[in-house]
Amino acid sequence: MTTTPYKRLPARPDIGHLKKQAKDLLALYRGNDAAALQRFRTALPAAAGKSDAALAAQGLRLHDAQSCIAREYSFASWADLQGFVVARRAQADDPGKALLHWLGLVYAGDISGGMNRARPAVALRLLEDQPALLGDGDPWLACATGDEAVLRQATAQDPGWVHRAGGPLQLPPLVAVTHSGLLQLPSHRERLIACARHLLAAGASPDQSVGNRWPPASLQAPAETERLSALYGAAGRNLDPEMTKLLLGASAHPDDNESLYHALDNPECTRLLLQADARITGTNAMYRVLDLDDLATLQLLLAHGGDANEAPQGPPTSDWGSPLLWAIRRRRSPAHIAALLAAGARPDARMQDGTPAHTMALRYGLTEVAQLLQAATAGTSGHAPPDTDEAFIAACARGDEAAARALQAAHPGTIGRLSPAQLRLLPELAAQGCGDAVRTMVALGWPIEVRGGDWDASALNQAVFRGDAALARFLLAHGADWQALHGFGDNASGTLSWASLNEPVPGGDWIGCAQALVAHGMPGARPDPEGTDDGAVLLGGRRSRFSEDVADYLLSQPASAQA
Repeated sequence: MTTTPYKRLPARPDIGHLKKQAKDLLALYRGNDAAALQRFRTALPAAAGKSDAALAAQGLRLHDAQSCIAREYSFASWADLQGFVVARRAQADDPGKALLHWLGLVYAGDISGGMNRARPAVALRLLEDQPALLGDGDPWLACATGDEAVLRQATAQDPGWVHRAGGPLQLPPLVAVTHSGLLQLPSHRERLIACARHLLAAGASPDQSVGNRWPPASLQAPAETERLSALYGAAGRNLDPEMTKLLLGASAHPDDNESLYHALDNPECTRLLLQADARITGTNAMYRVLDLDDLATLQLLLAHGGDANEAPQGPPTSDWGSPLLWAIRRRRSPAHIAALLAAGARPDARMQDGTPAHTMALRYGLTEVAQLLQAATAGTSGHAPPDTDEAFIAACARGDEAAARALQAAHPGTIGRLSPAQLRLLPELAAQGCGDAVRTMVALGWPIEVRGGDWDASALNQAVFRGDAALARFLLAHGADWQALHGFGDNASGTLSWASLNEPVPGGDWIGCAQALVAHGMPGARPDPEGTDDGAVLLGGRRSRFSEDVADYLLSQPASAQA
């Protein structure tokens, strides 16, 4: 890919001006402007090497233009550029809090006292622009950046400092090192690991911890009953195997109620914790690994004593009663089920209402899983053939409309006989992305507004959450109400807001969802007259935030009188 010198931001960058740059670039691209096409080719990896015709046919959107602008200013993403601009302006507006703003980028909110996640690349960029930000000689700030020389000097002057909390965030030194988001950056990783080695050699406890500062707790009033250990920073936050191994080698206690559960995102950190005899039972790790759809890590947990029949610790898993049933709900593969059965999972497990696992597998369209369970119980209780209602549900769940229609014709009134638990399969399957099953159910008369899933939402809300624009259009065309409330007391516009900002499913089409909702009665938006910098617009009489491209589309549509 062709490279060009990066642009430089002004001393007081303006996010509104940058947004306009992105919109102008997109307009030029849509007009087949040669210079705009070349800018995309130069800056955007997805556009590299493409001809003008191929690039024009790619249908780039506002978020692509924003990504291009961000990369031209040497940021990996628009979110990083936006975070940098917000932080730079906050520092300029309130220099007294500049350091705290910076620390809020280095550490996640559970350490820094907010709702944020760490943005280490942005923190490093700010520090490069303002090297005087950290002052001179504060060892706790040196822990954040991995400045071993400062740590050694502090230890030589006062060996006891390694045991004390200090600095602006009142952190014990080892916690300040292992929770630093800069550990994720190649430029700082070895430096921070070296600092951890020094602190441990100087006598710092490997079990140093702080109270969780995540709201409603705060930096000033941490939740002392929820401790965040140094090990959790290494294994659960930064997912760094070398730092994890260092702490475990220094006898860090692996059972801190956080590390294993969060380390499941990194198989090597998980392995290290299990080799150190981390407790599995009671951590909900057996359930979370099924959420992650990671067969190898499931097998690893089972090999280290994970209980295939472990009772869950709380909702929503508590309604399901065993990892086997939870695996069915998450529609995991026959290989997952086979691994659980081989580890002793009861194939005859039942839901609270008595529904057996075999029937639940059929309800979720998992024919092969049902066959596995039937084979596992052969010679015991066995499985009676499903009754006609369950056979109808199973046909719907596997998207076999012809079979479902035949059963419905032979046994009229099927839908009316279904229980609330059976009816909730519509939003449950929508939440799992089973579009064919949902379309079959709706076509055969399933109540379209029934609520279910982890957050008690309609199939439409589940589709919008996933960014499944095609399914959202189908549901709306068949009478789904965008104003129907979900379990958090909001409707599909609120779902669109959260999902477009957080992108819970990679590749989701939230602009398409917005277009479908507007086409079926959701109003457009108008600018927030307060003019704040948080990107909020007015929709339906209230302030709401959406991703940039979704907000741009909504602002182009007619708003309601209340907006």
